[in-house]
Order: sequence, then structure tokens, then C-alpha cells
Amino acid sequence: MAGTPRTLRAMNDRAALDLLLEHGQLSRTRIGKLTGLSKPTASQLLARLEAAGLVLAGGTTEGRPGPNAQLYEVNPAAAHAAGLDVTPERVLAAVADITGRTVGSYELPTPGRRTGTPVVQQVTDALDGATKAAGLTRADVHRLVIGTPGAFDPNTGRLRYASHLPGWHTPALLDEIAAALPMPVEYENDVNLVAVAEQRLGAARGHEDFVLLWNEGGLGAALVLGGRLHRGWTGGAGEVGFLPVPGTPLVRQVTKANSGGYQELAGSQAIPRLARELGVDDIPSGPYAEVAAALVARAAHSEDPAHQQLLETYATRLATGLASLVSVLDPELVVLSGASLTAGGEPLRSLVQSELEELAAARPHLVVGDVSEQPVLRGALESALAATRDEVFDTSR
Repeated sequence: MAGTPRTLRAMNDRAALDLLLEHGQLSRTRIGKLTGLSKPTASQLLARLEAAGLVLAGGTTEGRPGPNAQLYEVNPAAAHAAGLDVTPERVLAAVADITGRTVGSYELPTPGRRTGTPVVQQVTDALDGATKAAGLTRADVHRLVIGTPGAFDPNTGRLRYASHLPGWHTPALLDEIAAALPMPVEYENDVNLVAVAEQRLGAARGHEDFVLLWNEGGLGAALVLGGRLHRGWTGGAGEVGFLPVPGTPLVRQVTKANSGGYQELAGSQAIPRLARELGVDDIPSGPYAEVAAALVARAAHSEDPAHQQLLETYATRLATGLASLVSVLDPELVVLSGASLTAGGEPLRSLVQSELEELAAARPHLVVGDVSEQPVLRGALESALAATRDEVFDTSR
């Protein structure tokens, strides 16, 4: 019941735990000042959390006038959460302790349709590899979040918008994974998880309304409205690769083609083709996403006219699709993420900002994403940790 002593104690407990997560080690006096609690109440709180195994007494303050004070910290072993980042080529897995520190990771190659390993085994093998690296077992993981391209339709449980991900479209797949694992499992679109990472750790911290545009293997967006992800009725909100835009032929039945106008106009696979058309020399070979990022990075730091035209044309193409999103959503912020965007840095950001200001009535601020290392996996861990903390840090039960 709201307002009961137990509820108030639980609220104070959670406030103290969140402060310890944010600041690291704190003394009883500092926790009291930050929470507004009296010294006796803060002492009782810390004793309660220590008895519950949620905090540890660490070192002491040194180098200050007066006696040294005991410092407290969140117990890293209080719980663990895991995340998976799934692509056709590999499954990345990681385990983090309750403080958010990654304690084990593993990469499982899954070479497209050539693999004969069932998806359920891919998931369990990847998770087991990460837990083993952390010195843990599956049973030690409280929650798992799996990031994939496309989205699982909440009405049918079927994966949509990701026909290029083999093995993930069988009707009973989610039930099979649930039966194989001892912890709750959640699924999220990969670009949505990048937005979670940027909102918790990166360029979108403190922003309640923003659009994240992702361009790497595919072109997609994440929509955060009122601080929450907007997924849509079928989970397909943000699948902007299918968006019809000027400059490309109108594509019919885009879900069968797995592409659309905006993807053809500004996706990573369009950049090497555009570079050839503009006369850019020495185009590298390799996977198109890597080639695109290399070309954009070179163009952003080159005075060669062909490279400059490549960057300017790419910026115009990006702004063409963004204008539709901005006109409808009027976000406070647009975050540019994915290798084919971050490689352009400030030169590309500035060009897209200028173009967007001419194409759309709204004036959002554009920034380059800060979470560059495995952002999908980081977002999966952050999502799993948030739910795990809500469960483990609830001392009212």
C-alpha cells in the first residue's frame, strides 16, 4: 500500500542503490546528504542493504580531516544480466554484473545459411561461452535480452522485416528458446537497442524525445518519445529502409525485396556505387558496409573535389529521408549512428544539419553517437540490467 513504512523504506533503499551505481563508493554521511536522510536512518538503510547482500563495505576515506569514514558500494555479485547481438554472420554475447561492468563475452560465428546449427543451439552456445568466460553458469543470469534485425511481431511472435536472418522465422522459435533457458528472455530490434545505449550512456542522455538514424549493414531508425521506445503495432516502427523517397524508383512489395527507397538512396550499399559515379579513385574491396565507412571517412577528411562531392551528395540523401521523420515527429534531437554515419564525423553531421534545415520545418539538433563499441550488445545489456535492477533492488517484497 502506498505510503506504508515498508514502501517508504523500499523507496529510500532504491534511491541509495541508484546513487551508489552513479557515484561508486560513498560514505554513510554522503548518502544521507544526497538522499536527505538522517544519519541514523542512513545507517539503518545501509545495514539493511548489506544484510540483503546488495551492498558491500569497501575501503575508507583517507586524506581528510577527522576519522576515516567507511565507504559502501553496490555488491557486483548481487545479480548478473546478459545480452546477445545477432546478425547472419555471428552472435555476440556478453554478461554484466549488476553494476554494469562486463565480466564475460563470447563471439559465435554463424556463417549465414551454410550453418547447420539450429538457432536455439546458437543462442545457448553463445550464452554459455559468455558465462564461462565470466566464471558463471546459465543459472547465474537473471535476464537475457536478444537483439536482432527486424522485430518480433507482438501479435504473432513471428520475426518480421529480417528475411536475411536465416533460421529465426520458425513459428515456435520463441517457445523453444524459452524452454532451453532458465531465465526470462526478451527480444528487441537491434537499432532500438542502439538507442537504449545512447540514451543511457551516450549522446542522448537527458533527452526524452529523439530519433536515432542507423546506417551500417542496413538503414534503420529508432524512435524515442517521452523517454520510451516507440515500437509500433507490429514492432516495425523505425523500419525506414522501406520509406519511399524522391530520387529512387517506387518499390512495390518492399518486404519481399527486403529493401526500399531510402535504403537504395542512402544505405551503405549505395555509397560505393555513388563513389564510382562521381569518379572517386581507389575504392577498397570488401563487405559493402566496411567499404562504405572507409569511403565516408576518407571523404570527410579530403580536399579532393570528388570526395567532397561524395560527402555532400550523401548528406543530401540522408537529409531527404530524415526530413520525413522530422516533419512528423518533431524530435528534440537526431542521433547519427552506425559506421557509415559516424565515420563522417563532424563534417558529415554539419552537412546533414544544413540540408535538413532547408528540407524540414522543424529544427532538431543533430549529434554523432557516442557509443561506438558494439552498441547493439551494449544496449541489450543496459536493457537487461534495467529490468534486473528493478527486480533485485526491490526490497519491499
